[in-house]
Amino acid sequence: MKHGSLALFLCTLISAPVFAGPADYVYTPMVEHGEREIDFKFGSARQPSGDTTTVGSLGFGYGATPYWFTEVYLKTEQSGANPRLNILEWENKFQLTETGKYPVDVGLITELEYPLNLHGEPSEFRIGPLFQTQIDKLQLNGNLLLQSKFGGSNAATTTVFQYQWQAKYRWKQQLEFGLQGFGEMGVWNKWSPSSEQDHKLGPAIFGKIPLRQGVREAIKYNAAWLIGTTQTTPHNTFRMQVEYEF
Repeated sequence: MKHGSLALFLCTLISAPVFAGPADYVYTPMVEHGEREIDFKFGSARQPSGDTTTVGSLGFGYGATPYWFTEVYLKTEQSGANPRLNILEWENKFQLTETGKYPVDVGLITELEYPLNLHGEPSEFRIGPLFQTQIDKLQLNGNLLLQSKFGGSNAATTTVFQYQWQAKYRWKQQLEFGLQGFGEMGVWNKWSPSSEQDHKLGPAIFGKIPLRQGVREAIKYNAAWLIGTTQTTPHNTFRMQVEYEF
């Protein structure tokens, strides 16, 4: 697909309002060829309405080439008294620069979600560039994302702009700490008033625990407690991710 066609596709996708999910995690641009992983994610968010939204997923990923990582997983979402939504998701990450060759490492993420059990629910598509740099032991990440819903029975709107960021101090492999932030500004070319935007941030921990010396086998984890900074953002969100890499 040519660049112009891709841009037109993204800008014309029909969608309903979307928000960063409680189990969302900060994408990083690095790909490790041959790596396999079983990936578990969980998130719980207290909504301004008083309802609690919980999301969990289990997936399998594979570093198919030195620059392409692909993952398929099943996700379940429950919000208040609404019916439980089961989703099939396919995620692809592309590393666009050689690791450490430039001051900033760059990647690209694409993500497609397809609802399985509820008639009329739309599918979702997300795409965007990923950036990472390191200053001594401080690792910084920033991602810019476009997300749309399409199909289903809801009325059409337009694509929204989202962001992710992370600052991590690499203290030691088993335990690192820092901050994470997620947000949504509204329609990609006409942002919502600041009081209606979605912004949350908070402390995070990270780590990787090798299981066998000299073998690619480890448990990798990260978790964060995020506080909403606007009236429309969930007041408190807990999110975590645990990966078995082999």
